[in-house]
Amino acid sequence: MKFGGTSLDDAEKMKHVAGLISRYLDEGYELVVVASALSGVTDELLKMSRDASRADADVTGWVDKLFEKHIGIAENAVSNSDALNTVVKTLEELRDELEKLLYGIHYIREVTPRSRDYVLSFGERMSTPILWGSLTSIGVKTRWLTGWDAGIVTDSNYGEAKPFIELSKLQLKTRLQPIIDRGEVPVVTGYIAKSQDGSITTLGRGGSDYTATLIAAALKVDEVWLWTDVDGLMTADPRIEPSAKTIKELSFEEAVEMTALGAKRMHPRALEPAMEEDIPVRIRNTFNPDNPGTIITSKPKEPGGIVKAVTLVRDVGLINVQGFGMVGTPGTAARIFQVLGNAGINIMMISQTVSESNISMIVPGSVLMKAVSLLETALLGTGLVKDITYESDVSVVAAVGRGMRGRPGTAARIFKAVAEKGVNIRMIAQGSSELNISLVVKEGDCEKAVRAIHEEFRLGGSN
Repeated sequence: MKFGGTSLDDAEKMKHVAGLISRYLDEGYELVVVASALSGVTDELLKMSRDASRADADVTGWVDKLFEKHIGIAENAVSNSDALNTVVKTLEELRDELEKLLYGIHYIREVTPRSRDYVLSFGERMSTPILWGSLTSIGVKTRWLTGWDAGIVTDSNYGEAKPFIELSKLQLKTRLQPIIDRGEVPVVTGYIAKSQDGSITTLGRGGSDYTATLIAAALKVDEVWLWTDVDGLMTADPRIEPSAKTIKELSFEEAVEMTALGAKRMHPRALEPAMEEDIPVRIRNTFNPDNPGTIITSKPKEPGGIVKAVTLVRDVGLINVQGFGMVGTPGTAARIFQVLGNAGINIMMISQTVSESNISMIVPGSVLMKAVSLLETALLGTGLVKDITYESDVSVVAAVGRGMRGRPGTAARIFKAVAEKGVNIRMIAQGSSELNISLVVKEGDCEKAVRAIHEEFRLGGSN
């Protein structure tokens, strides 16, 4: 069971989660728990790490405020006095450690990727002892561990560290199984680990999910439950399409497409360990635990419709690279992608005309201008490229579903539905897997496009 930050961000929620864990233990389940940082804390720590290098940084003030919040939650969530003393002592030690770290950044006026990961690790290191204390207070035998105590070892790619899978699985099994065999519940920090040289690393966006599935694969569990604040993955964002429904069942392939397209902030590789061991992953609502949620399996029992969901990705930019010099010139696309790849810029979507005179790309909005500048410097004046243009006011709308495979006319239905709402499509991409058809539209039209596709495939009905 992995609990996200929105499930843990005050004392009442912390006690509710402890009660849920106790309930399933009483029903005979054996559990491992993975805890995220409290909601918003990782972003707060990221800002601290960035701002600590400023001359006017109020390091002590920031740290005091953060720890007052955590100690306040602990005092209300942990009723056992011995456990509370242990939690408060742990938090105070972490407070001193974080303050010294931030002052170190402040004195040298620089935050490195390594020191940033160190700062970010405090979110989970603060929340997990509180959950341990809350569980102890209601009589649950438990032990809390950091990701590295549990056995996860990564490379040194700070911010997006990759676990050494086989070594991590071996160590996780060796270290966690004896705790479970003693009748205790391991409570493990999500998102954080250590490299082989002992430096603290983070697993990237949605890394707590990745921690959970790694542990699941190591222990060969029956299911992974990702507890969050919604009933599961939905056919669309309900804030855009009020008739959106929870999807009961998805294939791993469909879930990967949806999470990559922003349907849930899950680590891109989080489902991989579960897929390899064929372990179902269930997304459930902490505050509506009787709802079975969405289950992700290798072979869904329910076939579902042609399209399962419509997703939306905002804050992206479109880049067009044009030039007749590109026609018939081998390696042009590779050169474009290498320029961006060397700068660490991820290309989210690609489309190229068969004439080879135009390549269009979608990149994150935060790096759009950097990408344009790099491409202009590398390509203009070479004879290959005549013009590089960009659009910053676009979004990606994607229809996802394995029912689209081999189904003639699906793309036509999507384009017709969108066109009837007066939405112009700027770019199209579909992979040979036929799991996903992605459209780029103007930002102002994106919600209309989502609603049009959702309505066309009647996703608001039974699914």
